[in-house]
Amino acid sequence: MLEQTVYRSEDVPAADRFDCWRRLVRQTHAPLDLTTPHTEDFRAVQRVLHLDGLSVWPCTFKPVLFRRTPRLIRASDPESVNVSLPISGPLESTLGDHQAVYPPYSLCVVSSSRPIDVWAGRTGARHTGIGLEIPRTRLTLPRDGVARLANRPLPTDHGFGAVLAQLLLQITRETDHYQPSDGPRLAAVIAEVVSSLFAAALETRPASAGPGRVALLLRIKSFITDHLHDPDLTPATVAAAHHISLSYLHRLFQEDGTSVSAWTRRRRLDRARRDLADPGLNALPVHAIATRWGFRHASDFTRAFRTTYGTCPRDYRRDHQLPGPGD
Repeated sequence: MLEQTVYRSEDVPAADRFDCWRRLVRQTHAPLDLTTPHTEDFRAVQRVLHLDGLSVWPCTFKPVLFRRTPRLIRASDPESVNVSLPISGPLESTLGDHQAVYPPYSLCVVSSSRPIDVWAGRTGARHTGIGLEIPRTRLTLPRDGVARLANRPLPTDHGFGAVLAQLLLQITRETDHYQPSDGPRLAAVIAEVVSSLFAAALETRPASAGPGRVALLLRIKSFITDHLHDPDLTPATVAAAHHISLSYLHRLFQEDGTSVSAWTRRRRLDRARRDLADPGLNALPVHAIATRWGFRHASDFTRAFRTTYGTCPRDYRRDHQLPGPGD
């Protein structure tokens, strides 16, 4: 079974139920202010599936207002993205002067970096849904992509929205069918599907920099992702493959808040980190994993890994590897 945390309000004294659940939500999501008109008789059931830095949480609860305020953002911003799938009852969001309603089986996208109010169960009925929390760094999209998708319900009856909805439903309904070692694999699949969903949605919405420019950046990032294993992948080869100048390539990434080299290195490190936690690759030496993801020298890989994650690859493998199916 996947690693999970379970909360049932009936296991807690009535006077403590809402506070206990509020603490669980704050640990799962970016810090939030939560209020409910049902403090004295609050009811909630929630599971949190822990998937290699991502979390998926199916839940049912009485009406709640979630508030991500400027004060909370200044105090702590994990730079994460929340995608919610309401199943029973709509979600209602207020972002500045703009309001939106998310009917059941639509997708609500929220950034931890922007203030927002979200009502769940405002009509008085219990709300049922699935939440997904994913670090911004795990997604391939323009820097302003999440902001441009805010207050915009995404459909789940076709395309990548349908794929993501079915994936979340299947994982939460059949949790027992997975092993703990499947967590990193599921996280990788979810991140790819969410990135594809956002890319498709952004291509249908004009961008301030022009839709062609956004589409080009997404194609470039996809190209880099497909060639992370190639040690000869450089900004010059990326620019040549897309028939643009090197300076224009650098400008695209600078406008996205990063650089070509930094973005590529982070994706390589993320793939290597995932392999280090995979028990199926336990026999593969650390230096081979480094080579697998385009690092020419093991020392360069170790130094970059320690700078990014605060530990060396061997220690990360020892501390994060989960038992395999036969263990």
